[in-house]
Amino acid sequence: MSRLIRAVIDTNALRHNLSVIRARAGRARVIAVVKANAYGHGLVSAARALESADAFAVARLEEGLALRAAGIDARILVLQGVFAAAQLEEAAHEHLDLVVHDALQIELLESSAAADRFALWLKIDSGMHRLGFAPREFAATLARIRRLRPAPRELRLLTHLACANERDRQVTQAQLECFRAATRGLDYEASIANSAGLFGDVALGGHWVRPGLALYGASPFEDCTSERLGLKPAMTLCSTVIALRHVARGKSVGYGAAWVAARDSIIATVAGGYGDGVHRSLQSGTPVLVGGQRASLAGRVSMDMLAVDVTGLPTVEVGAPVVLWGEGLPVEEVARHAGTIAYELLCSVSQRVPLELR
Repeated sequence: MSRLIRAVIDTNALRHNLSVIRARAGRARVIAVVKANAYGHGLVSAARALESADAFAVARLEEGLALRAAGIDARILVLQGVFAAAQLEEAAHEHLDLVVHDALQIELLESSAAADRFALWLKIDSGMHRLGFAPREFAATLARIRRLRPAPRELRLLTHLACANERDRQVTQAQLECFRAATRGLDYEASIANSAGLFGDVALGGHWVRPGLALYGASPFEDCTSERLGLKPAMTLCSTVIALRHVARGKSVGYGAAWVAARDSIIATVAGGYGDGVHRSLQSGTPVLVGGQRASLAGRVSMDMLAVDVTGLPTVEVGAPVVLWGEGLPVEEVARHAGTIAYELLCSVSQRVPLELR
């Protein structure tokens, strides 16, 4: 019981999920997205487990630098690019690939005369309206990139999908058609598919895919479990029962007296709260595994603890193991009880929760 709460990371599950993604991707190469501390799974340890990926993607420069400092020498793509000359120099020194999505980033390359040190990925805004060059700007932007001297070492294209996780295909199909129209006649490698795009119903094509959530064993779809996609959860958030209380019918549990016992009840207090990344928005009734058996959250999540109604379960004792999500309890299911998505729960696991690799 030295670690009351911990995130157990199954590195074999990470490798399994990568193999499933490769089979789905066909001839396309795989960029493993490890941004945001590998969705809470540990940036460096996840990258090492996924070393057979064709490349890695991070959101920001500092994530790429951390991978290099750890000895990761694979191709690394910085999805947000860089925004200052000093950052550009750091990226060049560490041989990082850059997404270019703004005119400022082209200006930096023009001013530095270092374009030949980079593989650049030019981003087209096909409908997400977040980052990237509008289709009407793309031809002029591409011409400007082509005028860089010295020329970039490599040039590729990409876009990002807004609604691939939804079963209405219209938005995704429209984005695909927009991207194809903007790039028609060009002979550059391209990347379109994220996890949802890769497992979705629209045939996107592309030379590279960029899975994130699927690598970690969660489904991007509300109506489809990760198990149906052939994926295995890579993180199990484990905790421990630290106290038991008999609560009489009509008595309340926790802050705000938000849960009231409908019968004489046994309440297990579990180490873990919003200080650990367990969302306060989780509702009473959220499933929890106690000793491998389903129980339900009782009342509000506090900073360091939560309460679980274990009434009717075979003997539960202090020290009993608890699973908040992961093996046996999909994170997508738990996320629905918080009114959020699996991405947010995984990324919210706090730094005080130790990662335990297996």
